[in-house]
Amino acid sequence: MKKIILLLAVFVSCTQFATAQNQPPQITVFAEGKIKIVPDQVFISVSVETSGIKASEVKKENDKSVDKVISFIKKMNLPASDYTTQQVSLDQRYDYTDGQKKEYEASQTITILLKDLSKYEDLMEGIVEVGVNRIDNVEFTSSKMSSYLIEARKLAIKNAKQKANDYISELPGQKVGKVISINEMESNFYPVAVANYKVDAVASIDASRETLAIGELEVQSNVTVSFLLE
Repeated sequence: MKKIILLLAVFVSCTQFATAQNQPPQITVFAEGKIKIVPDQVFISVSVETSGIKASEVKKENDKSVDKVISFIKKMNLPASDYTTQQVSLDQRYDYTDGQKKEYEASQTITILLKDLSKYEDLMEGIVEVGVNRIDNVEFTSSKMSSYLIEARKLAIKNAKQKANDYISELPGQKVGKVISINEMESNFYPVAVANYKVDAVASIDASRETLAIGELEVQSNVTVSFLLE
């Protein structure tokens, strides 16, 4: 039995050695493709929060404020498909710092896709003035992101071949041949974002202008490419 196991181990080792010997020479490199783009649209998520003692009054007041926000958005001539109300809630809360005081908090979140960045400052200023008191997220992006990701991937492959050629240039008699495999590690874009803070009218205006001043996004593709050596 021991002889059989030993012979099997030797056979496997020899097979692996033969496979390694027969494998054609190759080189594997990691490369990145990065491009800078200018955003042409922005996703905005804001909330209207209202609190008070009576649930019905709190909800009614919250609905009034949200109606004012929606009315202002309509005045900005945004398509109805580019904004929506989400995450409507009415919660009961207790304040234990003053006995066991009970109050209610109503909240509604409004998401907006703004495709005309020239309206950004007026929109942010206006919705805060009429009722928005929390900015959840502001994310600048591009409507052409799919095309930009393709460009980043092409650049990553180009950089991978260049890197392989750089290595092989120091090895006389060899050159980079066909691609054996391409593995994309990750493709990302890095948006300009502002998230989660309470606002008042003045703070919102300042924040919106500061955010808009950030002008570029980075789109990146990371690949691992294996080439045959000839």
